[in-house]
Formats: sequence, structure tokens, C-alpha cells
Amino acid sequence: MQAAVMDPGEEPPSMLWGLDPIFSAFARLFVSDILQMTESTQVPGIYFYNWHPIYKVDVLGTVVYKRERDDFFCYGVDDGTGVINCLCWKSNLLKEEEDPRTSGAAHSDAALGGFNPVAELKKLRQNQQKRCRLEIGELLRVRGRVKTSRQQREIMASTFYKVDDPMMAVQIAWMMEVPQLYRQFYDKRFQLDAAGSSAESSLCKATNLIKDFLKQRLVTKFRPYDVQDLLQPLIAARLQTTATEQEPVAGPSGRQQLSHLLKEVLQVLQNDGVVYRKVKSQDEVYHVTLQDKDLFIAVKDVIREDSRREKYAESGCHVLHILSAVRQRYSLNLTKAALELVLKTLECDSDIVSTSDSHYVAL
Repeated sequence: MQAAVMDPGEEPPSMLWGLDPIFSAFARLFVSDILQMTESTQVPGIYFYNWHPIYKVDVLGTVVYKRERDDFFCYGVDDGTGVINCLCWKSNLLKEEEDPRTSGAAHSDAALGGFNPVAELKKLRQNQQKRCRLEIGELLRVRGRVKTSRQQREIMASTFYKVDDPMMAVQIAWMMEVPQLYRQFYDKRFQLDAAGSSAESSLCKATNLIKDFLKQRLVTKFRPYDVQDLLQPLIAARLQTTATEQEPVAGPSGRQQLSHLLKEVLQVLQNDGVVYRKVKSQDEVYHVTLQDKDLFIAVKDVIREDSRREKYAESGCHVLHILSAVRQRYSLNLTKAALELVLKTLECDSDIVSTSDSHYVAL
């Protein structure tokens, strides 16, 4: 994989790095790309691959050299594309020396067949030493921060361990997954301006536009054609942008795009419980949940009546019980999301109170 060479003057502002999901993840890059990444001129210790800000990586490779000091191991890891130095700090458990007296007591207790915490701790120490003390030719996985020391790129490991892979299953899976990550994420340049014109952004804008309209006008119910004109400016702006950036191509018309966007918005509003369809018919009528006074009365009646029953007097009515009762009494098509929005509003108004998770009683 070859990263594009970046002009230092083209670095995205550091305050926007968090918008890139790769920035918060351990990037599974090849060693050759880690060695060639460009270091940021704004913040030392941050590197860029295809304009993606990266400071921590995840590497799997073979140990080709090793060095041990009192406080750390130093392993050279080769993943087939290059070799990088990995500085792996020892834990306190590894640095502790074994006490001969406790060792003898541990053996005596073990011989008697009893449980000895000292013996179990010794086994834990031995297992950790086996996982952290690697020999040349063994497989090592390292996660940590990238650092440049004395003009040499290395990894300051936060997690490292030996990988037992006699059938090479782990290595094969790794070499199949990493190129896929490159194709889907790393090799796609990080562009801040693309987010504004994305489909998700258009859907979010359209959803907020309809929500604001319903709230400001105190709409109780509506049909799709009552609100579709509100989305027309978004479609017009999208068509204008497409016409200026691309040559004319065959695609959905403005009316088709408007219909599709409206359908997506209505689905989002239903998923959030903002609206629901009281009766499903060809005449699509959507009721605004917070403006449906009859729904609020039905929910309060169910909770008040059932809270008096011995079965629910102490713990309260479960949300699924309330949903079933309201569906039978008021609307078979009421969604759980809409009911939860009603319950939250009633609780804020001190009409009901939650006794425990998802249980309610009337006041």
C-alpha cells in the first residue's frame, strides 16, 4: 500500500482530527507504511497516512531480533513489509524476584492438594513471562503509540503478547483483513468537505427541518404531501451541486429524490417515536406523538388502573405491559418508541414515576 505524499501546509486543523474515526482507533497498518508516515507539524507524535491522523497502531509480525533490559524488552517485528522496533515495558509482576521461602511453602501446600494463593500467583507469573519473553522466530502482536526517537520510528507498546499460531490461522486471517481495511478506510482520503454533502448529512438536515416545523406549528397530524415542500430547497441545492461538479448523467429526477428523501425522513421520525400511524391505510396519516392528547390520556388511564392491582402495586407496570394495553385500548399500531416518549414526558410532568427500570406507577 502506498500513501499519498502530503504537503505539510495541507494538514487538516488539529481541532478537526477527532472527526476521523481512525484517529481514535489502533490502525492496523503495514510496517512499511508506519515507517513512511509523515509526522505532523502541528502536534509532535501525530502522523498522517492519506490525510488520516494516526498516533497508535496495531501490528502482528515475527520477532527478528530482541534485547532485554531491567525495565523493558526491545523486539524487532517483521510483518513481511518491513521491520520496526517495539519497546515493550515490563510489568511489576515480571520484575518481581521469586522468594525461595515462599517457593518452598507453595510446593508443600501443592503436594497436600490444597489451594495456595502464592502457588497460583507463581503460575500466573510464569504464564505471563512465557507470553512476554519471546524468542527470535516467534509471533508477536503489539498495540501502542508511534514514536520517533533518534530519527528512528518505533512503537511504544501498551499491550503486547506472544501469539501461538502453529497452523498459521491467525496470520492468514490478519493478512486477509488488513488489505480489506486499506480498501475500505485507510486508502480513502480523509476529506472534511465530503461530510457536508453526504447522504447522511442531507437526511439529518431534512429530519431536523421536519421536527422544527412540527414543533413550531404544534401540528397534531399530517400527510406526507403536507410537508414535502419543506424539503424542496435541499433537493434543489443537491441538484445544483451535482450539475456544477459533474457532467450530466442519467439518474433519478428531482421529484424521485424528493419522494425518497421524504420516505427516509418519515422512517427516522417513526423510529425515534416522534410520529406514528394510528391507523395503517392507503391514506397515510401520521400523528405527532407529543401532540396526541388522547394518547396521553390512554397511557395515564392504563397505568393508574393497573397500578391498583395487587400484581403491579409494588413494582409498577412494565413498559411492555403498558404497550400491550394501550394497543388494545387506543391503537394497534402504536410503536414502543412513541410510548417511551410519552412515558418520559409524563414522568417529567410528575404524572407518573418509574419504580425501577422500565416499570411505572401513577401518582
